[in-house]
Amino acid sequence: MRKATLFAGLIAGFSTFAFNAAQAVEIEYWQYVFDTRVKAMDQLIAEFQKANPDITVKQVTFPYADYQTRVIAANMSGNAPDVMQLFYGWLDKFAAGGILQPLPKDAFPAEKIEKDFFPIVSAMKRDGEYYGLPTAVRSLALFYNKKLFTEAGLDPNNPPKTLDEFVDAAQKIAKHDNAGNITVAGSTLDMGGQDHQWWREVLIRQFGGEPYTDNDSKVAYNNEAGLKALEFYTSLQMEKKIGQAGFMDEGQAAFRAGKAGMTIDGTFRLGSFRTIKDFEWGVTELPANAEGVRSNYASYFANGISAKSSGEKLEAAKKFLTYITSPEAMDIWLKTVGELPALRSAALTDENLKDPIYGPFLKGLEYAHTTLFKDEQAQRQNAIDMVNRVLLEGQSVKESLEQAAEAEQEIIDAAQP
Repeated sequence: MRKATLFAGLIAGFSTFAFNAAQAVEIEYWQYVFDTRVKAMDQLIAEFQKANPDITVKQVTFPYADYQTRVIAANMSGNAPDVMQLFYGWLDKFAAGGILQPLPKDAFPAEKIEKDFFPIVSAMKRDGEYYGLPTAVRSLALFYNKKLFTEAGLDPNNPPKTLDEFVDAAQKIAKHDNAGNITVAGSTLDMGGQDHQWWREVLIRQFGGEPYTDNDSKVAYNNEAGLKALEFYTSLQMEKKIGQAGFMDEGQAAFRAGKAGMTIDGTFRLGSFRTIKDFEWGVTELPANAEGVRSNYASYFANGISAKSSGEKLEAAKKFLTYITSPEAMDIWLKTVGELPALRSAALTDENLKDPIYGPFLKGLEYAHTTLFKDEQAQRQNAIDMVNRVLLEGQSVKESLEQAAEAEQEIIDAAQP
Protein backbone atom coordinates (compact mmCIF):
# COMPACT_ATOMS: atom_id res chain seq x y z
CA MET A 1 0.00 0.00 0.00
CA ARG A 2 2.82 2.35 0.93
CA LYS A 3 4.52 1.70 -2.43
CA ALA A 4 1.27 2.32 -4.29
CA THR A 5 0.71 5.56 -2.40
CA LEU A 6 4.26 6.68 -3.09
CA PHE A 7 3.89 5.81 -6.79
CA ALA A 8 0.61 7.68 -6.99
CA GLY A 9 2.28 10.69 -5.33
CA LEU A 10 5.09 10.60 -7.85
CA ILE A 11 2.63 10.42 -10.71
CA ALA A 12 0.66 13.35 -9.27
CA GLY A 13 3.83 15.36 -8.77
CA PHE A 14 4.97 14.64 -12.31
CA SER A 15 1.57 15.59 -13.66
CA THR A 16 1.65 18.88 -11.76
CA PHE A 17 5.15 19.59 -13.07
CA ALA A 18 4.05 18.77 -16.62
CA PHE A 19 0.98 20.95 -16.22
CA ASN A 20 3.02 23.90 -14.91
CA ALA A 21 5.57 23.50 -17.69
CA ALA A 22 2.79 23.45 -20.24
CA GLN A 23 1.29 26.59 -18.71
CA ALA A 24 4.61 28.54 -18.64
CA VAL A 25 4.80 31.35 -21.16
CA GLU A 26 7.95 33.05 -22.43
CA ILE A 27 7.82 36.52 -23.91
CA GLU A 28 10.58 38.76 -25.26
CA TYR A 29 11.21 42.38 -24.33
CA TRP A 30 13.44 44.44 -26.65
CA GLN A 31 15.22 47.70 -25.96
CA TYR A 32 18.39 49.43 -27.10
CA VAL A 33 21.69 49.14 -25.25
CA PHE A 34 22.20 51.74 -22.53
CA ASP A 35 23.87 50.29 -19.45
CA THR A 36 21.67 51.76 -16.73
CA ARG A 37 18.47 51.05 -18.69
CA VAL A 38 19.46 47.41 -19.23
CA LYS A 39 20.35 47.07 -15.55
CA ALA A 40 17.01 48.57 -14.50
CA MET A 41 15.07 46.27 -16.82
CA ASP A 42 16.94 43.22 -15.49
CA GLN A 43 15.74 44.17 -12.01
CA LEU A 44 12.18 44.79 -13.17
CA ILE A 45 12.07 41.44 -14.94
CA ALA A 46 13.32 39.67 -11.82
CA GLU A 47 10.65 41.32 -9.66
CA PHE A 48 7.93 40.60 -12.21
CA GLN A 49 8.86 36.92 -12.49
CA LYS A 50 8.75 36.53 -8.70
CA ALA A 51 5.13 37.64 -8.77
CA ASN A 52 4.36 35.76 -12.00
CA PRO A 53 6.27 32.44 -11.92
CA ASP A 54 4.28 31.19 -14.89
CA ILE A 55 5.78 33.91 -17.15
CA THR A 56 9.39 34.18 -18.28
CA VAL A 57 10.61 37.43 -19.80
CA LYS A 58 13.70 37.41 -21.97
CA GLN A 59 15.39 40.78 -22.50
CA VAL A 60 17.05 41.32 -25.88
CA THR A 61 19.10 44.43 -26.64
CA PHE A 62 20.70 45.99 -29.69
CA PRO A 63 22.91 49.04 -30.27
CA TYR A 64 20.85 52.20 -30.65
CA ALA A 65 21.99 52.74 -34.25
CA ASP A 66 20.68 49.29 -35.25
CA TYR A 67 17.60 49.10 -33.08
CA GLN A 68 14.88 50.37 -35.42
CA THR A 69 16.22 48.29 -38.30
CA ARG A 70 16.24 45.17 -36.12
CA VAL A 71 12.66 45.70 -34.98
CA ILE A 72 11.41 46.28 -38.52
CA ALA A 73 13.29 43.24 -39.86
CA ALA A 74 12.03 41.02 -37.04
CA ASN A 75 8.47 42.09 -37.67
CA MET A 76 8.76 41.31 -41.38
CA SER A 77 10.16 37.85 -40.64
CA GLY A 78 7.48 37.05 -38.07
CA ASN A 79 9.92 37.07 -35.14
CA ALA A 80 8.92 40.33 -33.50
CA PRO A 81 9.28 40.77 -29.73
CA ASP A 82 6.13 40.65 -27.63
CA VAL A 83 6.84 43.94 -25.84
CA MET A 84 9.22 46.53 -27.20
CA GLN A 85 10.63 49.88 -26.34
CA LEU A 86 10.25 52.69 -28.84
CA PHE A 87 10.96 56.40 -28.89
CA TYR A 88 7.68 58.27 -28.99
CA GLY A 89 8.83 59.94 -32.21
CA TRP A 90 8.91 56.58 -33.99
CA LEU A 91 5.23 55.85 -33.44
CA ASP A 92 3.94 56.77 -36.89
CA LYS A 93 6.59 54.65 -38.57
CA PHE A 94 5.96 51.66 -36.29
CA ALA A 95 2.17 51.92 -36.51
CA ALA A 96 2.20 52.31 -40.30
CA GLY A 97 4.53 49.32 -40.56
CA GLY A 98 2.15 47.06 -38.66
CA ILE A 99 4.67 46.63 -35.84
CA LEU A 100 2.42 47.69 -32.95
CA GLN A 101 -1.12 46.95 -31.92
CA PRO A 102 -3.29 49.42 -30.01
CA LEU A 103 -3.11 48.82 -26.27
CA PRO A 104 -5.99 46.54 -25.19
CA LYS A 105 -8.58 48.77 -23.56
CA ASP A 106 -9.54 46.18 -20.95
CA ALA A 107 -6.10 46.58 -19.37
CA PHE A 108 -5.29 50.15 -20.43
CA PRO A 109 -8.42 52.33 -20.59
CA ALA A 110 -7.77 55.74 -22.15
CA GLU A 111 -9.50 57.69 -19.39
CA LYS A 112 -7.21 56.17 -16.75
CA ILE A 113 -4.10 56.79 -18.85
CA GLU A 114 -5.03 60.45 -19.30
CA LYS A 115 -5.86 60.85 -15.61
CA ASP A 116 -2.70 59.27 -14.24
CA PHE A 117 0.10 60.10 -16.69
CA PHE A 118 1.71 63.41 -17.60
CA PRO A 119 -0.05 65.00 -20.60
CA ILE A 120 2.88 64.30 -22.93
CA VAL A 121 1.69 60.68 -23.02
CA SER A 122 -0.81 61.86 -25.65
CA ALA A 123 2.04 61.68 -28.19
CA MET A 124 1.39 57.91 -28.19
CA LYS A 125 -2.26 58.33 -29.18
CA ARG A 126 -3.56 58.03 -32.74
CA ASP A 127 -7.23 58.03 -33.78
CA GLY A 128 -8.38 57.53 -30.21
CA GLU A 129 -6.06 54.56 -29.58
CA TYR A 130 -2.97 54.45 -27.38
CA TYR A 131 -0.05 52.44 -28.75
CA GLY A 132 2.32 52.55 -25.82
CA LEU A 133 3.05 53.83 -22.34
CA PRO A 134 6.26 55.15 -20.80
CA THR A 135 7.92 54.00 -17.62
CA ALA A 136 9.73 57.31 -17.39
CA VAL A 137 9.78 60.75 -18.99
CA ARG A 138 12.67 63.05 -19.77
CA SER A 139 13.22 66.76 -19.75
CA LEU A 140 16.36 68.81 -20.24
CA ALA A 141 18.45 70.75 -17.76
CA LEU A 142 21.85 72.40 -17.51
CA PHE A 143 24.53 70.30 -15.84
CA TYR A 144 27.50 72.28 -14.51
CA ASN A 145 30.93 71.40 -13.11
CA LYS A 146 31.35 73.10 -9.73
CA LYS A 147 35.13 72.60 -9.78
CA LEU A 148 35.54 74.46 -13.07
CA PHE A 149 33.17 77.18 -11.85
CA THR A 150 35.36 77.75 -8.80
CA GLU A 151 38.57 77.76 -10.86
CA ALA A 152 37.04 80.41 -13.16
CA GLY A 153 36.14 82.63 -10.20
CA LEU A 154 32.43 81.83 -10.46
CA ASP A 155 30.12 80.96 -7.59
CA PRO A 156 29.64 77.15 -7.76
CA ASN A 157 26.33 77.50 -5.95
CA ASN A 158 24.94 80.14 -8.31
CA PRO A 159 24.66 78.66 -11.82
CA PRO A 160 23.49 80.84 -14.74
CA LYS A 161 19.81 81.70 -14.84
CA THR A 162 19.71 83.54 -18.18
CA LEU A 163 21.25 83.09 -21.60
CA ASP A 164 23.50 86.11 -21.04
CA GLU A 165 24.74 84.65 -17.75
CA PHE A 166 25.26 81.30 -19.46
CA VAL A 167 27.47 82.84 -22.17
CA ASP A 168 29.40 84.92 -19.63
CA ALA A 169 30.13 81.90 -17.43
CA ALA A 170 31.07 79.74 -20.41
CA GLN A 171 33.54 82.34 -21.72
CA LYS A 172 35.24 82.55 -18.31
CA ILE A 173 35.57 78.77 -18.10
CA ALA A 174 36.72 78.08 -21.68
CA LYS A 175 40.43 77.49 -22.31
CA HIS A 176 42.32 77.38 -25.62
CA ASP A 177 45.79 76.34 -26.73
CA ASN A 178 48.18 78.58 -28.67
CA ALA A 179 46.55 77.56 -31.95
CA GLY A 180 43.12 78.58 -30.67
CA ASN A 181 41.81 75.05 -30.19
CA ILE A 182 39.53 74.31 -27.26
CA THR A 183 41.22 72.49 -24.39
CA VAL A 184 38.42 73.07 -21.87
CA ALA A 185 34.95 73.95 -23.16
CA GLY A 186 32.88 76.52 -21.35
CA SER A 187 29.91 74.49 -22.51
CA THR A 188 29.58 71.54 -24.82
CA LEU A 189 28.22 72.14 -28.34
CA ASP A 190 26.74 68.89 -29.59
CA MET A 191 23.85 68.93 -32.03
CA GLY A 192 24.05 65.14 -32.17
CA GLY A 193 23.34 65.11 -28.43
CA GLN A 194 20.51 67.25 -27.06
CA ASP A 195 21.38 70.60 -28.62
CA HIS A 196 19.07 70.00 -31.58
CA GLN A 197 16.21 69.81 -29.08
CA TRP A 198 17.49 72.91 -27.28
CA TRP A 199 17.56 74.83 -30.56
CA ARG A 200 14.18 73.55 -31.81
CA GLU A 201 11.95 73.67 -28.76
CA VAL A 202 13.74 76.19 -26.55
CA LEU A 203 15.83 78.79 -28.38
CA ILE A 204 13.34 79.32 -31.23
CA ARG A 205 10.57 79.97 -28.71
CA GLN A 206 12.80 82.25 -26.61
CA PHE A 207 13.49 84.34 -29.70
CA GLY A 208 9.76 84.75 -30.29
CA GLY A 209 8.85 81.91 -32.65
CA GLU A 210 7.64 78.34 -32.70
CA PRO A 211 9.22 75.46 -34.58
CA TYR A 212 6.09 74.03 -36.22
CA THR A 213 2.39 74.69 -36.72
CA ASP A 214 -0.58 72.55 -37.77
CA ASN A 215 0.05 69.74 -35.30
CA ASP A 216 3.78 69.87 -36.07
CA SER A 217 3.17 69.18 -39.75
CA LYS A 218 4.30 72.60 -41.05
CA VAL A 219 7.81 73.99 -40.54
CA ALA A 220 7.53 77.47 -39.04
CA TYR A 221 11.10 78.41 -38.10
CA ASN A 222 12.20 79.92 -41.42
CA ASN A 223 11.66 83.44 -40.11
CA GLU A 224 13.33 86.10 -37.97
CA ALA A 225 12.94 84.08 -34.76
CA GLY A 226 14.48 80.98 -36.29
CA LEU A 227 17.30 83.04 -37.78
CA LYS A 228 18.12 84.69 -34.45
CA ALA A 229 18.04 81.34 -32.67
CA LEU A 230 20.45 79.77 -35.17
CA GLU A 231 22.69 82.85 -35.14
CA PHE A 232 22.86 82.64 -31.36
CA TYR A 233 23.69 78.95 -31.37
CA THR A 234 26.39 79.06 -34.06
CA SER A 235 27.92 82.20 -32.50
CA LEU A 236 28.72 80.19 -29.39
CA GLN A 237 31.51 78.52 -31.37
CA MET A 238 32.30 81.02 -34.13
CA GLU A 239 32.33 84.26 -32.12
CA LYS A 240 32.12 83.57 -28.42
CA LYS A 241 34.35 80.49 -28.70
CA ILE A 242 32.91 78.76 -25.65
CA GLY A 243 33.07 75.32 -27.25
CA GLN A 244 33.60 73.36 -30.42
CA ALA A 245 31.49 70.81 -32.26
CA GLY A 246 33.15 67.40 -32.08
CA PHE A 247 35.27 68.24 -29.03
CA MET A 248 36.07 64.87 -27.42
CA ASP A 249 33.56 63.33 -29.87
CA GLU A 250 30.51 63.74 -27.62
CA GLY A 251 29.39 66.46 -25.25
CA GLN A 252 28.60 64.05 -22.45
CA ALA A 253 32.08 62.52 -22.74
CA ALA A 254 33.73 65.94 -22.42
CA PHE A 255 31.63 66.74 -19.35
CA ARG A 256 32.35 63.39 -17.72
CA ALA A 257 36.08 63.91 -18.29
CA GLY A 258 35.97 67.28 -16.53
CA LYS A 259 36.76 69.11 -19.77
CA ALA A 260 33.50 71.07 -20.05
CA GLY A 261 32.03 73.52 -17.59
CA MET A 262 28.44 72.94 -18.67
CA THR A 263 26.36 70.65 -20.84
CA ILE A 264 22.68 70.50 -21.74
CA ASP A 265 21.37 66.98 -21.35
CA GLY A 266 18.46 64.89 -20.19
CA THR A 267 17.44 62.99 -17.09
CA PHE A 268 18.63 59.76 -18.70
CA ARG A 269 22.22 60.98 -18.18
CA LEU A 270 21.91 61.03 -14.39
CA GLY A 271 22.75 57.37 -13.93
CA SER A 272 26.07 57.62 -15.76
CA PHE A 273 27.01 61.07 -14.39
CA ARG A 274 26.61 59.73 -10.87
CA THR A 275 29.71 57.61 -11.45
CA ILE A 276 31.86 60.76 -11.79
CA LYS A 277 34.38 60.86 -8.93
CA ASP A 278 36.76 63.68 -9.90
CA PHE A 279 34.45 66.64 -9.35
CA GLU A 280 31.10 67.69 -7.95
CA TRP A 281 28.40 68.65 -10.40
CA GLY A 282 25.03 70.31 -10.11
CA VAL A 283 21.84 70.71 -12.13
CA THR A 284 19.80 73.81 -12.85
CA GLU A 285 16.91 74.75 -15.13
CA LEU A 286 17.70 75.69 -18.71
CA PRO A 287 18.58 79.39 -18.92
CA ALA A 288 15.72 81.80 -19.52
CA ASN A 289 15.97 84.64 -22.02
CA ALA A 290 16.35 88.29 -20.94
CA GLU A 291 12.57 88.59 -20.50
CA GLY A 292 12.41 85.49 -18.31
CA VAL A 293 10.85 83.26 -20.97
CA ARG A 294 11.58 79.59 -20.35
CA SER A 295 10.98 76.54 -22.46
CA ASN A 296 12.01 72.91 -22.38
CA TYR A 297 11.74 69.72 -24.38
CA ALA A 298 10.15 66.63 -22.87
CA SER A 299 10.40 63.17 -24.38
CA TYR A 300 10.23 59.53 -23.50
CA PHE A 301 10.68 55.98 -24.64
CA ALA A 302 7.40 54.10 -24.50
CA ASN A 303 6.68 50.40 -24.24
CA GLY A 304 4.33 48.90 -26.79
CA ILE A 305 2.90 45.48 -27.60
CA SER A 306 3.73 43.78 -30.88
CA ALA A 307 0.99 43.45 -33.48
CA LYS A 308 2.01 39.79 -33.75
CA SER A 309 1.33 39.06 -30.07
CA SER A 310 -1.84 37.07 -29.41
CA GLY A 311 -3.32 34.45 -27.15
CA GLU A 312 -1.40 33.59 -24.00
CA LYS A 313 1.57 35.67 -25.11
CA LEU A 314 -0.66 38.72 -25.42
CA GLU A 315 -2.07 38.13 -21.94
CA ALA A 316 1.49 37.83 -20.57
CA ALA A 317 2.54 40.96 -22.45
CA LYS A 318 -0.37 42.90 -20.94
CA LYS A 319 0.66 41.83 -17.44
CA PHE A 320 4.28 42.75 -18.06
CA LEU A 321 3.42 46.16 -19.52
CA THR A 322 1.12 46.83 -16.56
CA TYR A 323 3.99 46.10 -14.18
CA ILE A 324 6.71 48.12 -15.92
CA THR A 325 4.41 51.17 -15.94
CA SER A 326 3.51 50.84 -12.26
CA PRO A 327 4.69 53.16 -9.44
CA GLU A 328 6.95 50.40 -8.10
CA ALA A 329 8.68 49.99 -11.46
CA MET A 330 9.02 53.75 -11.89
CA ASP A 331 10.73 54.06 -8.52
CA ILE A 332 13.27 51.40 -9.49
CA TRP A 333 13.82 53.14 -12.84
CA LEU A 334 14.31 56.52 -11.18
CA LYS A 335 16.92 55.19 -8.77
CA THR A 336 18.78 53.17 -11.40
CA VAL A 337 18.53 55.31 -14.55
CA GLY A 338 17.60 58.72 -13.18
CA GLU A 339 14.64 59.27 -15.50
CA LEU A 340 11.52 60.80 -13.99
CA PRO A 341 8.40 58.70 -13.30
CA ALA A 342 5.76 59.03 -16.02
CA LEU A 343 2.93 58.85 -13.50
CA ARG A 344 2.20 62.23 -11.94
CA SER A 345 1.62 60.73 -8.50
CA ALA A 346 4.97 58.95 -8.56
CA ALA A 347 6.91 61.96 -9.87
CA LEU A 348 5.42 64.95 -8.05
CA THR A 349 6.28 63.96 -4.50
CA ASP A 350 7.62 66.51 -2.03
CA GLU A 351 10.86 64.57 -1.88
CA ASN A 352 11.39 64.70 -5.65
CA LEU A 353 10.36 68.35 -6.01
CA LYS A 354 12.80 69.45 -3.28
CA ASP A 355 15.62 67.29 -4.62
CA PRO A 356 18.47 69.48 -6.02
CA ILE A 357 18.91 67.07 -8.94
CA TYR A 358 15.37 65.97 -9.80
CA GLY A 359 13.74 69.32 -8.96
CA PRO A 360 15.05 71.29 -11.99
CA PHE A 361 13.95 68.54 -14.38
CA LEU A 362 10.48 68.35 -12.82
CA LYS A 363 10.11 72.13 -13.07
CA GLY A 364 11.07 71.84 -16.73
CA LEU A 365 8.16 69.50 -17.34
CA GLU A 366 5.77 72.30 -16.39
CA TYR A 367 6.70 74.34 -19.50
CA ALA A 368 8.03 71.64 -21.80
CA HIS A 369 7.01 70.89 -25.37
CA THR A 370 7.02 67.49 -27.05
CA THR A 371 7.72 67.54 -30.77
CA LEU A 372 5.41 65.25 -32.74
CA PHE A 373 8.09 64.00 -35.10
CA LYS A 374 7.01 62.49 -38.38
CA ASP A 375 10.43 60.91 -38.97
CA GLU A 376 12.51 61.57 -35.86
CA GLN A 377 15.80 60.24 -37.17
CA ALA A 378 15.65 62.20 -40.42
CA GLN A 379 14.47 65.40 -38.73
CA ARG A 380 17.25 65.16 -36.16
CA GLN A 381 19.88 64.64 -38.87
CA ASN A 382 18.51 67.62 -40.78
CA ALA A 383 19.14 69.87 -37.76
CA ILE A 384 22.67 68.48 -37.40
CA ASP A 385 23.37 69.11 -41.09
CA MET A 386 22.00 72.65 -40.80
CA VAL A 387 24.51 73.60 -38.12
CA ASN A 388 27.41 71.73 -39.73
CA ARG A 389 26.95 73.68 -42.95
CA VAL A 390 27.55 76.88 -40.99
CA LEU A 391 30.30 75.67 -38.68
CA LEU A 392 32.23 73.42 -41.04
CA GLU A 393 31.39 74.57 -44.58
CA GLY A 394 31.09 78.32 -44.13
CA GLN A 395 27.53 78.61 -45.41
CA SER A 396 25.63 81.66 -44.19
CA VAL A 397 23.22 81.15 -41.32
CA LYS A 398 20.31 82.46 -43.39
CA GLU A 399 20.99 80.14 -46.33
CA SER A 400 21.47 77.09 -44.13
CA LEU A 401 18.26 77.83 -42.24
CA GLU A 402 16.30 78.16 -45.48
CA GLN A 403 17.78 74.90 -46.78
CA ALA A 404 16.97 73.10 -43.53
CA ALA A 405 13.38 74.34 -43.47
CA GLU A 406 12.77 73.23 -47.04
CA ALA A 407 14.37 69.83 -46.45
CA GLU A 408 12.47 69.21 -43.23
CA GLN A 409 9.15 70.08 -44.83
CA GLU A 410 9.89 67.48 -47.50
CA ILE A 411 10.67 64.93 -44.77
CA ILE A 412 7.40 65.68 -42.98
CA ASP A 413 5.33 65.61 -46.17
CA ALA A 414 6.86 62.29 -47.25
CA ALA A 415 6.03 60.75 -43.88
CA GLN A 416 2.39 61.84 -43.88
CA PRO A 417 -0.07 58.95 -44.25
